[in-house]
Amino acid sequence: MATVELYLVRHGQTYLNKYHRIQGWSDSPLTAKGIADAKRAGERLAKIQFAAAYASDTTRAQNTAKSILAANDAPVTLTTEPAFREENFGYFEGLDTGLVWHTLGTPIGLDSFNAMIKELTIEKTKDMFHAQDPFGDAEDNATFWNRVQPGLDNAITAANDGDRLLIATHSTTIRSIVSKYSDIDVSVPVDNGSITKVTVKDGKYKVNYYNNSEGKVK
Repeated sequence: MATVELYLVRHGQTYLNKYHRIQGWSDSPLTAKGIADAKRAGERLAKIQFAAAYASDTTRAQNTAKSILAANDAPVTLTTEPAFREENFGYFEGLDTGLVWHTLGTPIGLDSFNAMIKELTIEKTKDMFHAQDPFGDAEDNATFWNRVQPGLDNAITAANDGDRLLIATHSTTIRSIVSKYSDIDVSVPVDNGSITKVTVKDGKYKVNYYNNSEGKVK
């Protein structure tokens, strides 16, 4: 029975995070705090012997992964994987978060992204973004998973029994994985630099912990 452990790390804070702008497929550099977020994650994961390391193809995720690996003795090469990108928010990319939440959520009585996820589920929230995008570029839930699940499957298939994998990725991507494979309340946001652990045993996913921002990890 093959067991693979996934350590999902949200990238450090970026300038678009700092300015409260929607950031999905768009990208921006890590701030000084974001660099510190990545360094802290590396320190917390320093004793984990990774067999492979992946990052989405955004610079924010790649630089976070590089910082983590710099603190780790495991001699692994970072693989960039577009499957692990953040959700594509389409037309809403780069817009002020408060404006977007108000535009989409307030008409149905929900005034924040977290409130939308709590009330509608994260899956239906993706569908709502897609439906409201005048260009149709925002990913709905099915499109999102048609991209993400093959990436997870390929990483797990390439691993050996007992391997531990680093995946530097994004907030909504982590929330979506946790929502799909557990009953954890993902309306609680994911902190920059936090660690979420998922164990996959014979193809079955178990979330060990979510949004672990402090203390020891194992």
